[in-house]
Amino acid sequence: MAEVKRASAQSSSNAKKAKGSNGFWVNLGIVVLMIAIAHILFYGVVGSADNFLDEEKTSPANWMGNLYQGGFVIPLLMSMLLILIAFVIERAIVIIKAKGKTNGAEFVRKVQYHLANKNVDAAIKECDVQSGSVGNVMKAGLLKYKEMINNTELTTDQKVLSINKEIEEAAALEIPMLEKNLVFLSTITSASTLLGLIGTVIGMIRAFAGMAQAGAPDATALALGISEALYNTALGISGSFLAMIFYNLYTTIIEGVTYSIDESGFTLTQSFAANYN
Repeated sequence: MAEVKRASAQSSSNAKKAKGSNGFWVNLGIVVLMIAIAHILFYGVVGSADNFLDEEKTSPANWMGNLYQGGFVIPLLMSMLLILIAFVIERAIVIIKAKGKTNGAEFVRKVQYHLANKNVDAAIKECDVQSGSVGNVMKAGLLKYKEMINNTELTTDQKVLSINKEIEEAAALEIPMLEKNLVFLSTITSASTLLGLIGTVIGMIRAFAGMAQAGAPDATALALGISEALYNTALGISGSFLAMIFYNLYTTIIEGVTYSIDESGFTLTQSFAANYN
């Protein structure tokens, strides 16, 4: 029996490692794809000859032409913005699914009601209906709960510890999946601003270089430098602002799910101690 458990644990560990490895390559693929799309958009669409009044692309005809004057930092900022959008959508899908079909507090109350009536099977069915992270953790705990009811070898305290351990293991699988890829949002929050600042500084250098010309300042160089600085600033701040908003939104939702998971674990252990002491 011990060998079977060790084999099962080893299999689960290998599965998690394989899943993590696959996730890395998927994320890398998304990042590379977004960078490629951003550069195609910048050089193929934003930098199209239709957006300029001359072949040298020094006289913009519209805002896209002005954006093109922002220099080589602009496609990098566009890449960050597209990466942000991709992971905002990806996290939204995962978190909406994790929240389940019913409210966490309402779900816990229903489970408490069934456990008070010693109807464990009905409580397990509620988990299937909820079908979210809280439901998954609660179901794992309830299955162990049901197993412990008929166990005659362990004391009540040992049974409660066993149920609690099962809940903790289930939660350890669910919570990291919710927090996964949030690092992209938190990184973009600061990196986008700093990258935009680099573009701003480069633009200001160009502007001051235009002013430093002998005789009359080069108005074209001055205008291009200021345009480059402002567009980089605008894109950098916009990306940082959006990343910060969604990061805080998602972490708040995840904290709510985590609280419901903790509440569900407390409910099971307290219920078992009260009903099967």
